[in-house]
Amino acid sequence: MSGFLIRRLLQAVVLLFIVSMIGFAILHLAPGGPLSQFAASGDMTQADLDRLSAQLGLDRPLPVQYVEWLWRLLGGDWGVSYRDQQPVLRIIAAHIGPTMELMLSSTLLAMLLGAWIGILGAIKRYSLFDSLATIGAMIALSIPTFWFGLVIIYVFSVGLGWLPAGNRYTVGDGSFLNRLHHLIGPCIVLALVSTAVWSRYMRSSMLEVINQDYIRTARAKGLSERYILVRHALRNALLPMITITGLQVPTLLSGALVTETVFTWPGMGRLFLDSISYRDYPTIMGILMLTAIMVLLGSLIADVLYGVADPRIERNGQ
Repeated sequence: MSGFLIRRLLQAVVLLFIVSMIGFAILHLAPGGPLSQFAASGDMTQADLDRLSAQLGLDRPLPVQYVEWLWRLLGGDWGVSYRDQQPVLRIIAAHIGPTMELMLSSTLLAMLLGAWIGILGAIKRYSLFDSLATIGAMIALSIPTFWFGLVIIYVFSVGLGWLPAGNRYTVGDGSFLNRLHHLIGPCIVLALVSTAVWSRYMRSSMLEVINQDYIRTARAKGLSERYILVRHALRNALLPMITITGLQVPTLLSGALVTETVFTWPGMGRLFLDSISYRDYPTIMGILMLTAIMVLLGSLIADVLYGVADPRIERNGQ
């Protein structure tokens, strides 16, 4: 296991380096730049723009800018925001809490609901419930996140008045119940796709398990169907779901970007879009690197947990 962890960590370091290099290049080669907004205002002369470009280090060759940025990053300095003139790490730290709150709550909802639908669909295969669950999963995977979020706001906020239309809490009331009330809408929207994925994978995994010989042997011994499903089938069917949970991290992060924008949720997704609008390169790169770390970490944790849950897996060949 230690050798496997070392190999995966080395691979993660290489991938992070590649991601940073590609992201930095695309960001700086894209049309416009941090100075485009100043140039469009007409209040600054070319000399002012040149002086500001030198202060920000944008007048240096791109490879030099990348090496300087990477060196500072390795030293713990993620740069200073062009927009707020504050350290990038401080800005991200102020927004990562709401994003993690939204991701964890939606993941829990998707796991519970998706697993229940998948298990019931496998037990009642080809039934009306199974058919409706399959159709519902296909529809959920096809619905754009932003459209579903707007529908939730229009129906349950504007129409019925049951849910808040946005924000993390009501100004002046930061109680737990108030925060939970604001969390319901974005949580449902973000959990939609993950629930569909979980239900389909759980159904397939459960169908594969309940057709194994040891399940038929347990039935032949006279054990109750409930005992067989809970103690034997479900336990083994959940093993592949560990990997699915780790692979859902990119989906949750991309979904959070749209969901936070629709519900004006003060997380990293909304911060990322705002930073793109302001061409805030240091903040954009900081969010990009943190997102890459979270994705790689989720994949690594899933692999480790899978090995712990099933010691039969041979890691030496991986």
